[in-house]
Amino acid sequence: MPSEFRITRRVEFCETDLAGIVHFTNFFRYMESVEHAFYRSIGGSVLMPKHDPPMGLPRVHASCDYRRPLRFEDVIEVHLLVREKKDRSLTYEIRFRRIEPGPPEDVAVGKLIVVCVTRDETGQMRATPLPSELMNRIEVAPLDIT
Repeated sequence: MPSEFRITRRVEFCETDLAGIVHFTNFFRYMESVEHAFYRSIGGSVLMPKHDPPMGLPRVHASCDYRRPLRFEDVIEVHLLVREKKDRSLTYEIRFRRIEPGPPEDVAVGKLIVVCVTRDETGQMRATPLPSELMNRIEVAPLDIT
């Protein structure tokens, strides 16, 4: 069962600011990209319309600590680790590592918490247990993974 997932991508010019570095908001887009790729890799999605009622996984927490800047054309690895799995929520640590130009270095670390929800008859979101078919495909990453 997967407990981690990695993607590699190149920084695009449109992701940089006037200082020539990646705008901080793009790290949140990168986190979302790796999360969606993780779910696709296990045959899932953050949207589960086939459930009755349909389910989703909105974020209830998102943070990122920045250590080094990223620039146009840098190649980065975005590494998602499942850090906590509860009945209704998942917590991810997301590590950002510049791999080109070298030498490789850690540039940021993020955290996402998602909660499984449905909508009641009034349209209000309500937390609900994660579906077993999803829970059975995800495990918590060992703390020693780098």
